[in-house]
Amino acid sequence: MWLLFAVLSAVFAALTSILAKIGIEGVNSNLATALRTVVVLAMAWGMVFITGVQNGIKDINTRSWVFLILSGLATGASWLCYYKALQMGEASKVVPVDKLSVVITLILAFVFLHEQMDSKSVVGCILIGAGTLLMVL
Repeated sequence: MWLLFAVLSAVFAALTSILAKIGIEGVNSNLATALRTVVVLAMAWGMVFITGVQNGIKDINTRSWVFLILSGLATGASWLCYYKALQMGEASKVVPVDKLSVVITLILAFVFLHEQMDSKSVVGCILIGAGTLLMVL
């Protein structure tokens, strides 16, 4: 089931890039990011209430709060940078560079989460890096 959601995530991410590139024309990138964030916020809280899990807030421990807040700050920084890059560059060049996050995530997961990096992962990282380089040149 995780694979279905991962594929849907990729499809929606692709749509996000194309719709954003069209919508950001003539709009300040920071304002566009803020507007997008309001929509995401409404959707996320809507799902919380639809699924009835809002009472779980009281069960979140301090460590989780800290890391969720840090993750939110990283997301915000990522979105601000992404929208600025998308406004300034071509979607077909910005998106592949943004997807280098896959390689960076694998490296960070190895270093900080002690997840295994097998030969397939290393080769995949090299291919993603090379592919990104080919796409942006």
